[in-house]
Amino acid sequence: MRKWDALCVVFLSFLVAETPAGSNPAVPVPSQPNIVLIMADDVSPDIFGCYGGAAKTPHIDSMAKEGVLFKTAWASAMCSPTRATMMTGKYPNKTGIYHNALMIKPEGPKSRLFARHKTFSKLMQEAGYLTAVAGKWHVGYGEEPHLEVTGFDQYSIWQLKNSKIKHLCGPEFEHTGAWENETCASRYWHPSIVENGTYLDTKPTDYGPDIFTQFICDFMEEAVGQEKPFLAYYPMVGPHDTRTGYPTTPLRGDVGDLGDYKRDKDRDERFAALNEYIDVLVGRILSKVKALGIEDNTIIIFCSDNATGDRNKMAGVEWGCRVPVVASGAGIKKRGAVNTLMDFSDFYPTLCEWAGVDVAEELDIDGKSLVPFFSGKTEKHRDWIYSTIATTQLLRTEKYMLEVVNLYLGHPAGRFYYCGDNREGPGYEQVTNHLEHAAERKKFDQLLEQFPPITADHAFWQTPSGKKFEAYYTTPQRRERHLYNHPATRFYDQKFH
Repeated sequence: MRKWDALCVVFLSFLVAETPAGSNPAVPVPSQPNIVLIMADDVSPDIFGCYGGAAKTPHIDSMAKEGVLFKTAWASAMCSPTRATMMTGKYPNKTGIYHNALMIKPEGPKSRLFARHKTFSKLMQEAGYLTAVAGKWHVGYGEEPHLEVTGFDQYSIWQLKNSKIKHLCGPEFEHTGAWENETCASRYWHPSIVENGTYLDTKPTDYGPDIFTQFICDFMEEAVGQEKPFLAYYPMVGPHDTRTGYPTTPLRGDVGDLGDYKRDKDRDERFAALNEYIDVLVGRILSKVKALGIEDNTIIIFCSDNATGDRNKMAGVEWGCRVPVVASGAGIKKRGAVNTLMDFSDFYPTLCEWAGVDVAEELDIDGKSLVPFFSGKTEKHRDWIYSTIATTQLLRTEKYMLEVVNLYLGHPAGRFYYCGDNREGPGYEQVTNHLEHAAERKKFDQLLEQFPPITADHAFWQTPSGKKFEAYYTTPQRRERHLYNHPATRFYDQKFH
């Protein structure tokens, strides 16, 4: 070896030895990795095996073991606001989407959500990604995923209403997919699906979740064949509820309805079985990634949009917005269950950073990229997380939580909790009126100043939809359901102590 070559070797060895531990060179992020983002519909963390639940979910559990499981991840407590926040990186005070039935549109010709806010899928598409979405869309003001502004090259979407199908496919199209009571379109057996502008002629024995999963698998194979990085966004149609039977489970029953799901003595067992089938679908995607030979360059995330439907969905409490988030794959350091806080505004900058996209300051997003945390460069992600549902606000730090801040329902100050090191509810202490915690509470009030609530004099309340929503929202029964936890999760609610 020449003297110069020997010196180079020594110098390189020195650089390796001096690499800071936090840089974690053992977990590199591939250049433009493939990304699969899977979001279940209406399910709390406590059903999954990796969160201590009763359902057998080996594939999701393996993701948690090999990657990261967030103990405290916040979405909204409702479908549309969560999806809007995820896709724009912005909280509802910027998107105007506070609830499925409370969407405040700005005036003017560009009032549509994605005309005003650029999606992460659009940015990734512009960066060279092949993009697709399959499953339940349910975001924006009736906007469809195939629109050029959303940034999806392909889509396969469940459609509930004929009007949307006609919008996508033309006025001559009518859906034939029937819900179990035959009054509206099904997402499960005999599903109503529009795929890239074509209405699928499904049969009564066709199962919607299987079709959407296969679409995602076929899309990944196509992208690999084109040698392009891909984004596969899969907002699942399940579990959502327990109205119907599910393939490969003991409780499948006949195709279609299985009776009155709200009174069914087997409901809990059936819901567990449904989520086990969700895990089966996740397993199919994991297997496809492996079969394509792209494991070393693919990131997979599993999450949910809000709490389980008959528990705390639509409620202004932590257990309405606390959802499972599990991530594994390329560039994600094995950490297991973590106390680090995150909310759904963080998906936007995270996906963009993985894709090599600089998020322009003028986009004014609220999220913070998780990439430094995922890669092991940092041990802490952010100091606080935020959520809102309708006119209710929630805010949390590592040690404290503020929930049900709501002027309309008589809780202008909300309920303030000292959580200590707990992330899952038991052990919280309500300290709303405790002077020794007043300084911390003041910090929360200062943080909330950047999220002005919907005031009583807002023009929305004078519109027909505003009047209808307010009348519904302020009934005693709805108020009680919104402000307090479901009985199964009242372990930290002082009203019931």
